[in-house]
Amino acid sequence: MHNQIKLSFTPDLSLNAKGKHVRDGLSTALLLGDNLWLSCDERTTMERLTRLPDGSFGKHRSFDIHDYLDLPAKDFSEIDIEGMGMADHYLWLIGSHSLKRKKPKRPDSIKKQIARLSKIKSDPNRYLLARIPILQDPETGEYTLYKEAEDPDHRGKMLHAAQLKGNKTSNMLTELMEQDEHIAPFMNIPGKDNGFDIEGLAVHGHRIFIGLRGPVLRGWAMVLEVEPEEEEAGTLRLKRITKQKPYRKHFLNLRGKGIRELRIAGDDMYLLAGPTMDLDGVIAIYRWRNAVNGNTEQVIHNNELERLSEVPHGSGENSGKDKAEGLTLLDEKHVLVVFDSPTAERTVGENDVLADVLQIGE
Repeated sequence: MHNQIKLSFTPDLSLNAKGKHVRDGLSTALLLGDNLWLSCDERTTMERLTRLPDGSFGKHRSFDIHDYLDLPAKDFSEIDIEGMGMADHYLWLIGSHSLKRKKPKRPDSIKKQIARLSKIKSDPNRYLLARIPILQDPETGEYTLYKEAEDPDHRGKMLHAAQLKGNKTSNMLTELMEQDEHIAPFMNIPGKDNGFDIEGLAVHGHRIFIGLRGPVLRGWAMVLEVEPEEEEAGTLRLKRITKQKPYRKHFLNLRGKGIRELRIAGDDMYLLAGPTMDLDGVIAIYRWRNAVNGNTEQVIHNNELERLSEVPHGSGENSGKDKAEGLTLLDEKHVLVVFDSPTAERTVGENDVLADVLQIGE
């Protein structure tokens, strides 16, 4: 039996405009010191919890991304944050960049239900790849976000929030993907239909690795690699990293699974992988050895990936629940996994939820 850690949220910070609790839609996790950073897929905020003496996490604080970045739709559209990473005093975050298909509503007529399934929409704030200065208080150890702050490593140099150039319907990344030979055919397909859907981000120096939940191509998942650079104050562009284009594609045979989260430790990358479609299915953690070595595109066959652990997922009466979405490293041997749509057994009281601790090393 795996261990669990309780995450405690403050009631007045935990409900979005539609009344959904933050614990019911956790989508990514990142542990920085004693701070656990989390995001919920239907908000424009990031949540910070702090490790308590008993090993649980509490002291909830919420940070509204609108205070740091110029969101296309302001606070009126979810960002669907699906990845976070940190390097050089910047917290990086990324939205799903995906389209949504409307769901049929049982009370509606058959005609209306069928019509809803033909309707596709986008959320303007989902097209976000950004960085926000994050500094650690030397006395309390707490990490805090800033719109602008002095770089503690370079006196007189300022750090400031910035985002990839874009608008309400696209950004530089999606414009590139619309021309890509593998991904272009999937750009107008909703994420839950195996369309373009980002879930996971990891940072290694100047390199940003982006995990794709979809598309999955004949069982092969993809990781994009980019290097954002500052174009002007507040704006990023993608640096050209090959002779042909400003990105690399890495292909991994996860036997039909898409990527839910990425984390880097040393030269290795840990992958949380699960179904790309909206269904219950096996979710597992893999290790991709020496993932960050070299500067070429890679094709990683299934027997070159180490399958470390299977993650619990909903089934039977709990179908559609306990969908593992976030993964962060606790130490060299353990990871913490957080879940979207937690089961009743995973929720505690009105505002707390249990995350799983899984072993990844001997």
